[in-house]
Amino acid sequence: MSQSVPKKLFFTKGVGTHKEELHSFELALRDAGIEKCNLVQVSSILPPGCKVISKAQGLKGLKAGAITFCVMSRCCSNEPRRLLASSVGLAVPSDKNAYGYISEHHDFGRTEKETGDYAEDLAAAMLASTLGIDFNIDESWDEKKEIFKISGKIVSTRNITQSTIVKNNWYTTVVAAAVFVF
Repeated sequence: MSQSVPKKLFFTKGVGTHKEELHSFELALRDAGIEKCNLVQVSSILPPGCKVISKAQGLKGLKAGAITFCVMSRCCSNEPRRLLASSVGLAVPSDKNAYGYISEHHDFGRTEKETGDYAEDLAAAMLASTLGIDFNIDESWDEKKEIFKISGKIVSTRNITQSTIVKNNWYTTVVAAAVFVF
């Protein structure tokens, strides 16, 4: 039995609000453009050679009802004035034959930038551990970039993050996802 390995990946995010929690999730997926798929959440590996493409290109590759693999972060609350954030971070090794890492993180009370930076740090820390690089998660990514440059294992990172503030006592859901395309 052969295994399929995705060749492409795109990032998307969304927010939804409704009196029912499940419906707020559906609206967040709709805002992200991935509501028509049967989403299967997978863990954190970016396959070697997997190319990051635009959301517009990625959405063209999806079919309604298809089993679609993704790494997704989701956060929901109905507490008024609550700050919600969901993020997916990516760390890519300089060696194109090596795999990278995708992380998911959600938080309450942290800004979009703080949550996104943390998700990137998580992905970079997981990648660093496989490359044999000492990586302290308590230091910021910016402080650690020099370690990667010196080691010759330069890593690029990025994130996609969605945040919002709950405006009333209806459920609000934020999602961020890295969606694989075959």
